[in-house]
Order: sequence, then C-alpha cells, then structure tokens
Amino acid sequence: MRILVVEDDLPLRRIISTILEEEQYEVDQAEDGEEGYLMAKSNEYDLITLDIMLPKMDGFLVIRKLRSEGLQTPTLFLTAKDQIEDKVHGLDFGGDDYMVKPFATQEFLARVRSLLRRSGKLGIEGKMTYGPILLDTNQHEGFIDHQGLKLTIKEYELLSYLIQNKEQILTRDQIFQRVWGIDSETTDAIVDLYIHYLRKKFSPFDYDRLIRTVRGVGYMLKE
Repeated sequence: MRILVVEDDLPLRRIISTILEEEQYEVDQAEDGEEGYLMAKSNEYDLITLDIMLPKMDGFLVIRKLRSEGLQTPTLFLTAKDQIEDKVHGLDFGGDDYMVKPFATQEFLARVRSLLRRSGKLGIEGKMTYGPILLDTNQHEGFIDHQGLKLTIKEYELLSYLIQNKEQILTRDQIFQRVWGIDSETTDAIVDLYIHYLRKKFSPFDYDRLIRTVRGVGYMLKE
C-alpha cells in the first residue's frame, strides 16, 4: 500500500511516515499543499493524510481540487483545527475522515486500515483475496488454495496491485509506475517478465489463466 503524507511540520511528518513505514506501508512525503496536490495527481496512492493549515495551498483547497478533477483517493485529515465547522468543511469538501492532533498511534492506524478496507484496498484482518488467491498483508505472504507461493518482494507487490484492481484492465505503464516507480532505472518491459514469473508460480495449481493478457494494452486479473 502506498500512502502520501502531506504535512508542513517536518518532525511530525517524519513521525507519521515512520509509523506507517513500520506497518509496511510505502510512504511519500509532501511539505506543502501545492506539492501534495501535484504528487497526488501524478502518482497513484491508496491513501492520503492531509493537514489543513499548509503553505501555498491549504488542505481544504487541495481536497476540493482533487475531487473536482475526479481523483477519489481516500483522504484522512490530520489537523490541529478542532472546531466542528472545520470538521464539517473537511468532510463536505471531500475528505473521508478527520482526526485532531495530537492523536494516539493505535487509533490513527485503525482509521488508516478502516479507510483502506472501505475502499476495497485491504481485506478484513489484513487479508486480500480473489478466487483461490490469498495475500496476508501483515506477513507479506501469498497463497493459492492455502499453499504458499514463495513470492519475491516485487512479485508480491505486483500480485497485490492486481488483486486491488481485480477484473480491471491495467496498462503496462500503470503497473510499472505503481510497482517499480517512475524513477526506476529499468523499463516497462520488466512488467512482462514479472507477469511471466507470477504465471509460472500459478501454473502448478492450474491457475496461470487467471492473469489475462489484454493485447496491446496490459493485463487484468479475472476468473
């Protein structure tokens, strides 16, 4: 799971990022509203944590612009503004949840998990499933029909992304940017190679057909 943390307070931004990284989330950071807005538009995130009082562009404007442009990434406001009208504005402008600083780490992580489950990105108790496939997101392990797949890190990330977007066509570029990142020194040809690796691991169970090739476009996971 990839999360964008938009927070101008550097020590707090580092604390939030560390908390998330210790739970095995991949974290990107933005120090002002303008940077957060541009990063949210340019990359694919499973969740955004967003302060309200930000330089250059406040959190209310960030979420309004993102929603007006059709970006529905789950967003959790983390802010010192504790007035009822601020909470109402945050939710009415398109936020999905609202927490007042300071906050308890356990509650913060519970709300993150809740938003990810609500969006279909995370299953109950850290499990993601599709047909015979199960991913344990706590242990980073994959199974087919309850038998281990022995996935590498990138194979796990690729399969996780396919399950999150099950029965939807994903282009090679989408997969490449999400799993390897636009700063990767390799090319999107690596996507085809790792799809091949996954199919080989599915093959002994006769499930390699679950990963379908959409000619000239990309791939999709579909029974």
